[in-house]
Amino acid sequence: MPTSKVTYLGDLRTSSEHLQSGSVIISDAPLDNNGKGEAFSPTDTVANGLASCMFTVMGIKARDLGVDFSGSTAEVTKVMAAEPRRISEIHVTFHMSISADDKTKTILERTALTCPVHYSLHPDIKREIVFNWK
Repeated sequence: MPTSKVTYLGDLRTSSEHLQSGSVIISDAPLDNNGKGEAFSPTDTVANGLASCMFTVMGIKARDLGVDFSGSTAEVTKVMAAEPRRISEIHVTFHMSISADDKTKTILERTALTCPVHYSLHPDIKREIVFNWK
């Protein structure tokens, strides 16, 4: 079964429906590529997917450890390159809502780097990952 259905809405906008849940994501071309920039661009969703994936695998491990870092945030910066137009860098800065001992920090940080999106990105994409603990 397909994962999603993407519909081109015109004017450089798409609607993506997650078929299992019915949730919908709208994307727009960015301002610097002929778009309106009124929603995540496709490359924004790739960069954002890295942080979301890292949080997800950290959450699985944290649950096993009896740790709750709900309320933590991540700031994502995507850097584009030209010819060919592509993502050249993704910067993710995590702001963890808890203080933790060094062992727990190390476990969670190493776990984050094992997320499937991290492994799926092209090796030429530079990744700068920073963890700020409370």
